[in-house]
Amino acid sequence: MANIKSAKKRILTAQRNYERNVAFKSSIKTAVKKAVVLAQAKEKDQAAINSAISEAYKLCDKAVSKGILHKNTAARKKSRLTKAINKLMA
Repeated sequence: MANIKSAKKRILTAQRNYERNVAFKSSIKTAVKKAVVLAQAKEKDQAAINSAISEAYKLCDKAVSKGILHKNTAARKKSRLTKAINKLMA
């Protein structure tokens, strides 16, 4: 455990940021899975699929702006999602 006051503060800050980042990344994964599940369904609702993709894109872009994800990581996630959806829709 740290003895210096500023180091103790940094530990608390790092923990708070870690928890926020993990929660945000989890929400991105959930949004991506939701979009894929909608595309895999027998009855494909194009509007719902587009809405789910849009939500996943929005979360990725928001994570980049907050510094949670690198811009290339977000671009890769969006690209993979689009590729998977297109494969399922074909």
